[in-house]
Order: sequence, then structure tokens, then C-alpha cells
Amino acid sequence: MSHLGVVVNPVAGKGRGSGVGAAVLDALRRRGHRVEDLTAHDLRTATAHARRAAVAGLDALVVVGGDGLVHLGANVVAETDLPLGIVAGGTGNDVARALGLPRGDVAGSVAAIERALLTGPRAIDAVRVGSPAQAAREWYLGALSCGIDAAVNARANAQSWPRGSARYVRALGPELRAFRPYGYRLTTDEGVWESAGTVVVAANGPWIGGGIRIAPDARLDDGLLDVVVAGPFSRAGVVRIFPGMYAGRHVRHPSVQVIRSRRVLVEPAPHLGGTPPEAHADGERIGALPLVAEVVPGAVRVLAADPT
Repeated sequence: MSHLGVVVNPVAGKGRGSGVGAAVLDALRRRGHRVEDLTAHDLRTATAHARRAAVAGLDALVVVGGDGLVHLGANVVAETDLPLGIVAGGTGNDVARALGLPRGDVAGSVAAIERALLTGPRAIDAVRVGSPAQAAREWYLGALSCGIDAAVNARANAQSWPRGSARYVRALGPELRAFRPYGYRLTTDEGVWESAGTVVVAANGPWIGGGIRIAPDARLDDGLLDVVVAGPFSRAGVVRIFPGMYAGRHVRHPSVQVIRSRRVLVEPAPHLGGTPPEAHADGERIGALPLVAEVVPGAVRVLAADPT
């Protein structure tokens, strides 16, 4: 029997989160675990509940929802020994996808959590991100989006339908109508990239937007970011390259680069293009540039099997 804290996003999965959460709580209790429901009406209060319970003593924190709940969990458990369990029942589920965890499957998710409680958690990298002018940092597990991908993310978050990557696609059209390339200056371990640009993503995992394979070779445990940068595509150019992003074919385009780096500083360069949108990570708003992101190897322990 394990002592588990559970946080549920009641609006995950087009409003089905409450039902999924109730099923998870019931399944864990029937399996004999001691379960604390740490759910709240807003993410800030839920985070506070989770932190208090973690300090008081848990065997694991389990989040039920999409990448936003995984983001919450990562910010509670990073650089601690407390493992994170994931029941993927949200819209995107990109972190669960990268970990090979079940999606939309309560029984499978509970079984995966229980197996990892017995065999031990998997250590993965997490990324600290924040303003270079401030000491405060936030953690993410998936990817930091700083280009048109971030603008589309923000619009998709404001939409209630459809589900998954279709919501991201629906949000793309309105953003393209007002789009002009942004100006960037990136400083990585390899040097400086300064250009007008369309996409800038500092990826820890391969996927964004509910299955868009933005960084095909990114790994959650290699100690590196895959920084994907795309030059100044026109609106028509974005439309042409977008479908291939689901399979990761965009990285073959001569105007797309992937820079592997432990750290990246992303700054606006107004003399080169428009002002970049506010950045998002794991689908959650982070804030305006400049931002610095740095990998911390093995900072989060997840209840998932090691790849073999």
C-alpha cells in the first residue's frame, strides 16, 4: 500500500476530467492505496495543496489531466525524491506520449503507476526557465514555444473544442492572417543565432500541440535541449510546411535548424522583425521574452518504465 496524493483537472478532456478523476481515485483506493484528493478549483490552489502534502509525506504525487497538470506536478516534485505519476486524460498529453504511457486509459495508467512503484521510478530531465533578470524559475518537461507555435498555443487554450491537435490546427488560421516573422537573438552552447524567424522551440521532449513532432530526436534523459529554429517563412510557407510537422519532416527543410544545447537564452530582436508572442511551456503560459532555459539532468522521477 502506498500513500498517494492525487490532483485532478476537472476540465481536462473537454470537461470529462471530473469523471476520469473519480475513476482514478476509486481504482487506486480499491487497489488498497491510501489516497489524498488534492484537487482544487484552480491550479494555484491545487499546487499549494500538493506542496503541503508533499512536505507532510507522500510516496508519490499523481496528476490526472493533460500537459498542464503534468506541468503542475513537475513544479512540485522537481529536484526532490518524490516521484510523479501521470494519468493522461487531457487534450494534448504530449509528455505522456514521450514517456510511452497510456493515454485515455484509466486502468492502463493505474497499472503503469503500480508497476513503477514496485520497480522504481525513471529519472528524466527537467528544464528551468525564467527571466535572465530574475532569480525565480519555473520547470517544464516538454517544450518551450516562443514563435508562432506559442501564439497558436495561446489561442488554442482559449478554445473549448475540438480536442487534441485538431484544436491547434483550428487556432493556426487566425494567427496566420496577422502573421509576420518575429525577430530573435538566441544564445546557445554553440554560439549565437540571430534572425527573423517563425518557430523557436526549446524542446526537452519530441511533441507539442497534441502530437506535432516538433523535435523528432529529442530525448527526455539526454541532458540536452533540441532547440528548433525556423527562419522567416511567409504565411504560405508556414501552411506548406505545417502538415509535415506531425511526422517531423520539417527538420529537413533548409530554413530549419536543430541546435543541441544545455542552455538557451531567447531574446527579442526588434530590428529583425516583429515582437515575439509570450512563450508557453507544456501548453502553459510562461511570459514574455527574454527567457533563459537550462536542462537539469535527472531532476524529475516519473512513474514510468525505462525504455529498453
